[in-house]
Amino acid sequence: MYPTRLHPLDFVVFALYFIVVAAYGYWIWRRKNAGNNTTAGYFLAEGTLTYWAIGASLIASNISAEHFIGMSGSGFAIGLAISTYEWMSAATLLVVAVFFVPIYLKNHIHTMPQFLRERYSPLVATLMAVFWLMAYIFVNLTSILYLGALALELTTGLDFHTAIFGLAVFAIIITLGGMRVIGYTDVVQVAVLILGGLATVWLALNMVADHFGGDGVFSGLALLREKAPSHFHMILPKGHPYYKDLPGLTVLIGAMWINNLNYWGCNQYIIQRALGADLSTARKGILFAAFLKLLIPVIVVLPGIAAFVLYSEGMFQTEMVDATGTVKPDFAYPTLLNLLPMGMKGLAFAALIAAIVASLAGKANSVATIFSLDIYKRYFDRTASEAKLVRVGKIAVVGSMLLAIAVAPQLRSLEQTYQFIQEYMSFITPGAFAIFLLGMFWRRTTSAAALAAALLTIPLSTAFKFLAPEIPFLDRLGWVFVIIVAFMVGISLLEKKESRMVEIDPKLFRVEPAFVVGGVIICGILTALYTVFW
Repeated sequence: MYPTRLHPLDFVVFALYFIVVAAYGYWIWRRKNAGNNTTAGYFLAEGTLTYWAIGASLIASNISAEHFIGMSGSGFAIGLAISTYEWMSAATLLVVAVFFVPIYLKNHIHTMPQFLRERYSPLVATLMAVFWLMAYIFVNLTSILYLGALALELTTGLDFHTAIFGLAVFAIIITLGGMRVIGYTDVVQVAVLILGGLATVWLALNMVADHFGGDGVFSGLALLREKAPSHFHMILPKGHPYYKDLPGLTVLIGAMWINNLNYWGCNQYIIQRALGADLSTARKGILFAAFLKLLIPVIVVLPGIAAFVLYSEGMFQTEMVDATGTVKPDFAYPTLLNLLPMGMKGLAFAALIAAIVASLAGKANSVATIFSLDIYKRYFDRTASEAKLVRVGKIAVVGSMLLAIAVAPQLRSLEQTYQFIQEYMSFITPGAFAIFLLGMFWRRTTSAAALAAALLTIPLSTAFKFLAPEIPFLDRLGWVFVIIVAFMVGISLLEKKESRMVEIDPKLFRVEPAFVVGGVIICGILTALYTVFW
C-alpha cells in the first residue's frame, strides 16, 4: 500500500467532524432528554424525529463500511450491476411507505417481534427475535467492525484490533444517548458521508481522465465506460463470472424484491426509525431516504470501477494485493482514499467513520430494543419498570459490541465482504418475509404456519446452498420463499380455524399528492438508469 498516514490537516478536519457530532449529540441529549427514561422515548424517539431526520437516519443506518469498502470492492470486481441493491431499494422504499408503515403505526407496533406476537404467538415472536439478534450481532455488527477496521488499517496504519475497539467505543457512546441522539446526529453523519464520498469520486474520475489524457470528472466518467464496458451492465448474462452473485433478471423482477422488502419493511433497525412518527412524517422521511439511495452508487461504486480501470492499466499492482499476493477488491476504496490531497483525505476519512459509526449505532440500538422488550421483559422480569428496561438496553448495547469485537477479526479471509453479508442474511430472509407478508395480507394465516416458516427457513436455505451450490443465492432465496409460502398456505388451510389479525384500514394506503410526485420522479429515474445501463 501507499504510505498509510494522515497529514496533520487531515487530523484537524477529522477532529472537527468528531467535535461537531459529539457536541450536537450532547445538545440533543440535553434538550430532548425528557422522554429518554421510557422505552418509547429511548428506543424510538417517539414523536420527536422530523422527516429529514428519519430519512437521513435510515440511510446512515444502512450505509456503512460494507458499502464504502465492500460495495466499492464489488464495483471493482463486478461493476455497476452491484448498484441494483441501492437503486432497487429506492423503489422498495416507496412500497414500504405506502403499504407496510400504515399497518405498523395503526397497530402501535414498536418492534418486529411484537408484531409477530400479536399476529401469531409468543413462540413465533421469540424464535424470530433470537434469529434477528444472532444475525445483527454475528453478521451485521461484526462485518461492519471488520471492514471499518480494515479501512483504518489501510489508510492510517492504525493497528487492526485497536481500530475495531475504537470504532466500537465511538458507536457505544452514540448509541447510549438513545434514538433521539442517533436520529439527529445521523443528519450530520449523512452530510459528511456524502461530501466525503464525493471527494473520493472526484479524485477517482480525475485520475482516470489524467491517465488517458482527458480533462475533468465528466471526461473521466466517459473514459470509464469506454475502457471498462463490461463493468457498465446492470443485468448480468448467464456465463458471466459473477452471475451467481447477481443472476440476470432476478435483480429486477425476481427475488431481489423479496430481499429488499424484507430488509426495508420487516427489519427492526431500519423500520424502527419510522415507528415513532405519525404516518405523514414517516412517509416523507422514507421518500427522502429513497432519493438519497439514488446517490449512493455514485459515491461507492464508481470509485471501485475507476480503481479497476487503473489497475488494468498497471497502477496499484502492489496496493490491491494482500500479503499472499491475492488481489483483494475490498482494497479498492482505501487505495483511492490514500491518494486524496491533505484536508480532503481527512474529509473522506471522516465520511467513512461517519458511515461506520452511524450504522453500528443503529444496529446496536435495535439489538437493545429487541433484547429488552421482547426477551428480557417477557422471560426475565415481566414487572420491569421503563427505566430498568432502558438500563437493560444499554447493557445489551455494550454486550453485543463485545461479542462483535471478538468475532470481527475472523472475517479477514473473505474476498468480497458485501456479498458475504447479503448471502448469509438471506438464510433468514425468505422465512421472515413470508411470515410478515402473509400475516399482514391474508387473514387465514395461522400461528402453526408461521412457526413452520420460522423453523424451515435456515434448514432449507442451508440445504439449497450445499446440495445445489450452482444456484445463485438470490435464486435460492426466491425458491425457499416459494416453498415456505406453499407450506404456510397448506398448513393454514388444513387447520381451518380463525386466526388473529392485525388491524388494517385501507384508507391509510392513500398517499398525499406530494408523495405521488416524488414517487413518480424516482420511478422515472430508475427506468432511465436501467434503460441506459441494461
